[in-house]
Amino acid sequence: MQRKKINLVTLGCPKNIVDSEKLIKQFESNGLEVVDNSDYYDYFIINTCGFIKSAKEESIDAIINATRLKEEGRINKLIVMGCLSERYANELEKEIPEVDIFIGANKLQDVMRALDLDWRNDLTVERSLLTPSHYAYLKISEGCDRPCSFCAIPAIRGNHRSLPLDILVQEAKILAGRGVKELIVIAQDTTYYGLDIYGKRTLGKLLNELSDIDGLEWIRLMYAYPSGFPPDVIDLFAKNPKICKYLDIPLQHISDSVLLSMKRGISSKEIRNLIYTLREKISGIELRTTFIVGYPNESEKDFYDLMKFVDEVKFERMGVFIYSPEEGTDAYNLGDPIPLLIKEERYAAIMELQHKISYEYNNKLVGKNVKVIIDNVENESGVGRTEFDAPEVDNEVLVSSKRKIIRGYFYNVEIQCADAYDLRGIVK
Repeated sequence: MQRKKINLVTLGCPKNIVDSEKLIKQFESNGLEVVDNSDYYDYFIINTCGFIKSAKEESIDAIINATRLKEEGRINKLIVMGCLSERYANELEKEIPEVDIFIGANKLQDVMRALDLDWRNDLTVERSLLTPSHYAYLKISEGCDRPCSFCAIPAIRGNHRSLPLDILVQEAKILAGRGVKELIVIAQDTTYYGLDIYGKRTLGKLLNELSDIDGLEWIRLMYAYPSGFPPDVIDLFAKNPKICKYLDIPLQHISDSVLLSMKRGISSKEIRNLIYTLREKISGIELRTTFIVGYPNESEKDFYDLMKFVDEVKFERMGVFIYSPEEGTDAYNLGDPIPLLIKEERYAAIMELQHKISYEYNNKLVGKNVKVIIDNVENESGVGRTEFDAPEVDNEVLVSSKRKIIRGYFYNVEIQCADAYDLRGIVK
């Protein structure tokens, strides 16, 4: 009997990747053939993102493309799941009737029921990786309790819900047993971990237990909220060699008036103190952050203060978003008074500044040896990352060698040249 074919398209953040990986494992356990390219699909699922305007547009485009395949008779059942359908299910049902079923965010068992498939509880911590086999994401919680005025995540995914520590350690051990060397810890707010189920922040304990797992060499922390940053996590970063000296800590702004309107729960002084503490106590720490420009009450002075702050602190890695009003958020009621042209000018200015900072930083690495993990091999050359670079969002290192380069292996690489966002080196 021919196996039914299913395709699962995953859009958005790494948290969506983890959801899709868990679903794929369930599909495979039910005997389905998971395929990327086929002339015909029994089931075609799109795991959408609905966080910001560009993500929504990408999701809509993917849905429209899938409806065309369905009209051609290449898809039997089309399902849309995830954040976009959680936010806009009613509107989407009216506008895109070709979709058979819309299922919200974090409703994996509902997907299985919609396909008349069995959900196996014994596979809850099992996943079929969509990432290269040497790294994986570990999602430690769902939802968020923060009241940030610009963010729709709490409305989409609900309140913060930590996963039990022992379950996460079990999942990480399975991943390590399958060859995962780099574990990337994610959530909407990783520093909040444990407050809801243990009555205290437990991220430090979790990271410590993860570091005891054989096979894991790098443990990378992302999405660390700055307010209430756990002191024991700082100590762990300083002392534990398995914890990457890299921290992703979204700050969003530095102006007190903007931070207050954003409901970030932290002041500019507290942000500066935190950065000072991190760099003082953790030797060699490199920081990644993100900012929003064009927020409704961002004045010229506010933006100037942000530029000055970026120039002063010199973050090793930085991303910037142009503000877009999101329905259902507090900031939506503020309107969108800053013209798009001004937003784009501010974005270009701050990214030009960061380009200069990154270029100067990277060129200081020329002539030095760095440890690199290889993510891909292309034409006998490797493409990898250092301890200070997360997949997809940070720098890449283009690696050459006289001997064969193997994906997923670590190499000692001498950096020979650099630009703002990439390095080139040779295996020593």
